[in-house]
Amino acid sequence: MKILNMEKPEHKHIIIRAEVNDPPQEKDGESLATWMEELIDKIGMKLLHGPHFAYVDVEGNKGLTAVAIIETSHIAVHVWEEVSPALMQMDVYTCGPFDPQIVFDFLKAFSPVKIEWKYMDREFDLKTIDVGSWSKNKNS
Repeated sequence: MKILNMEKPEHKHIIIRAEVNDPPQEKDGESLATWMEELIDKIGMKLLHGPHFAYVDVEGNKGLTAVAIIETSHIAVHVWEEVSPALMQMDVYTCGPFDPQIVFDFLKAFSPVKIEWKYMDREFDLKTIDVGSWSKNKNS
């Protein structure tokens, strides 16, 4: 079956660990969702569902989590507000190329003091496991 007028997806994924001085707080869920919508638009992706957010109120794990489904991919943000500076972990997985600098620029909203990141091509930069050598009885 041939699909007309459709470009082959490019699987790009950026993983970010940011230490921030101004993390979104429990009351900022709607603002974080708006921030994600604007980021999605800026990187040229299409929002399909969300963003959805929830606040985790568990000692040692307190903070907002937000996710959005974008066309064949996703964006997820997790905040740990109890440490200083606060920690934000973020995944941006897209079906097309994008400029990571756009994501870094959006993170400025949270006053980052340190950003660590990895940009991956999930189509070509992955390792292969020889699944043909697996036994049907193994669960690993």
